[in-house]
Amino acid sequence: MKRRAFITLLGGAAAWPLAARAQSEKTHRIAIVHPSAAVADMNEASDYPAYPALFKELRRLGYVEGKNLIVDRYSGEGRQINFANLARDVVRSMPDAIIASSNVVVLSVKQATDAIPVVGAMADPIAYGIASSLSRPGGNITGVSVDPGLEIWGKRLQVLREAVGTATTVGFLTQQYAWNQLQAGEVREAARRLGFSIIGPPIGDIADQEEYRRVLGAMAQAGADALLVSDHALTVPHRRLIVEFAEKAKMPAIYPYREFFEIGGLMAYGSSVAELYVRLAGYVDKLLRGAKAAELPIYLESKFELSINLKVAKSLGLTIPTSLLVRADEVIE
Repeated sequence: MKRRAFITLLGGAAAWPLAARAQSEKTHRIAIVHPSAAVADMNEASDYPAYPALFKELRRLGYVEGKNLIVDRYSGEGRQINFANLARDVVRSMPDAIIASSNVVVLSVKQATDAIPVVGAMADPIAYGIASSLSRPGGNITGVSVDPGLEIWGKRLQVLREAVGTATTVGFLTQQYAWNQLQAGEVREAARRLGFSIIGPPIGDIADQEEYRRVLGAMAQAGADALLVSDHALTVPHRRLIVEFAEKAKMPAIYPYREFFEIGGLMAYGSSVAELYVRLAGYVDKLLRGAKAAELPIYLESKFELSINLKVAKSLGLTIPTSLLVRADEVIE
């Protein structure tokens, strides 16, 4: 089922930042599209870290929902089969700009329009045919890439190997359509070098909480003694379920975003979802001011930090080696 919500929030003009008052003569419409996040979570008060960061930055830049900004919200509810129809619904609403998360959603929107500018949170936009280059995307899509190269998957597995020296079988939590693509191939090759076996099953076509529980349970039953979590946007809304399962199953895990670590994940080696969405807001501002998506370079995320929670490690019976701790950017005692 597709879901769309239009929410208008009224606020006092006295609370606007000066930039907002300058912008208030013109009202802009934007659309937000996510493959799985709930429409109800796409707001500044949400527990999902992407959207508080996005809306706070938009407000700082002068765009206040209910004053000079209209926001249409769309969710694919984890059902890939709906993405094409969802993209067409978004385009029919004729927003001034579209914020889309994940390569599959960005590609669906790309197929639905070549005119409305799109700000995407993506993996490798060149490899997936989204843009012709990072410096000059050349179409109607720009945004942020969180893919520094396939080698990061080997680095994550190396961290896992150092932290859990006795592990032999790693569950790779990723989507069915990604299971035979380059990323999964690199994971398998890196695992072979490090002495791991990689197992699934992959997440099916309906990526809801029931499916995540099914897949994680199957991995545990198959003997997974560690967990590697995909960086796909579908996974982030289910981060609490994943972290809690890994803790209860005594399954050491490494995560792709800081936001997993912040809620009790053992280790994260990657970027921050919140920081990425602050950047997306900046792109929206440029587009609404008249910039062309084709000429706005796609930002390639370069800040990847290692975070380790020693309290969680202790609960799992792990002793993290000093050689790994000294390389960490943040350690919770």
